Amino acid sequence: MTSVVQLIRSDALSDVAEYAYAATVPAGTRLVFLAGSCPLDVDGSTVAVGDVRGQAAQCVANLRTALAAAGADLGDLVQTRVLVASSRQADLVAAWEVVRAAMGDHDVPSTLLGVTVLGYDGQLVEVEAVAAVAD
Repeated sequence: MTSVVQLIRSDALSDVAEYAYAATVPAGTRLVFLAGSCPLDVDGSTVAVGDVRGQAAQCVANLRTALAAAGADLGDLVQTRVLVASSRQADLVAAWEVVRAAMGDHDVPSTLLGVTVLGYDGQLVEVEAVAAVAD
């Protein structure tokens, strides 16, 4: 199935960012608002404690599962927000590299944030997202 998401770029903005600067979806499209995807296993335990990349990978895996339950996949994402509990830019970049690699050619508009703390013990990464699918 082809995605209804149209990624928008502008020659007036830097091409340094590894994502489109905007995205649109046609009227009548069903929007899917996903809770923050956390690095939890099916038992609710935080995985890869102390490992930003490992937690980012688990967040992406859980995001894929939530998307599938809504009839969507990563190619249907309209926007993401990657939160990393760290003040170290290297940690933010490490999480971003994992999430960005999972997106492939669908370089959805994204925001990367360093935050003070996240909700689960040992949690370093969370990924929020919005998707759109045709009904």
